[in-house]
Amino acid sequence: MTKVRNPAAKRGKWWWVKWLFIAPVLLFVVVQLYFLLQIWWWVGHNPTTTAFMRAQRAALQEVNPKANIQQQWVPYARISGNLKRAIIASEDANFSDHEGVDWEALQKAYEKNNKKKKVVSGGSTITQQLAKNLFLSGSRSYLRKGQELIITYMLEALMDKERIFEIYLNVVEFGKGIFGAEAAAKHYYGISASKLGAAQAAKLAVMLPNPRFYDKHRDSNYLARRTGVILRRMGSAELP
Repeated sequence: MTKVRNPAAKRGKWWWVKWLFIAPVLLFVVVQLYFLLQIWWWVGHNPTTTAFMRAQRAALQEVNPKANIQQQWVPYARISGNLKRAIIASEDANFSDHEGVDWEALQKAYEKNNKKKKVVSGGSTITQQLAKNLFLSGSRSYLRKGQELIITYMLEALMDKERIFEIYLNVVEFGKGIFGAEAAAKHYYGISASKLGAAQAAKLAVMLPNPRFYDKHRDSNYLARRTGVILRRMGSAELP
């Protein structure tokens, strides 16, 4: 007896195979569109929360259900120029010039980490740090780093440097549950962000790579030495 083939069944089988490849691509595109639309909204509206804020609030509330983070938005003009210069001098000296990623700094960080046999330098720009803070977790992986780069270029494409820096200054972590320049100035010095002096600003900037640790070790020798270095560099820091 001749075996009857079923073309419809064969097409159905290939349809599922195609979707195994198409579905992840579509999901990737949808996620990128979400990020793009969110960034576009933030061009003219201030973020009320970030991925880092939500994660830390959840961690704090595991210990104390009533715990919350400290953060208060202040306009760019009401943040001390000392803090702006200190952060650029400490975190991203080429911020005003690069297009989101400082490839030379990344190369130097890679070589330094290889030499030390551990991660001692990140090489991330202010825009990259903002991308991570807004949307991503603190985990380290090539997949997460790739997504960070995509978001970084979205931020640079839709926002000018001043807006990127304004958002960064208002959402970056300065300690356990402390986010943004205003909350940091009040937490560490009992003053507003507009009144930060040069030495105070330099110390806050130096704390950024590991703010929770330095919140508990405010008088460490490294913090004092590095603060002096940043104080000397602040004069040449270029603001956007």
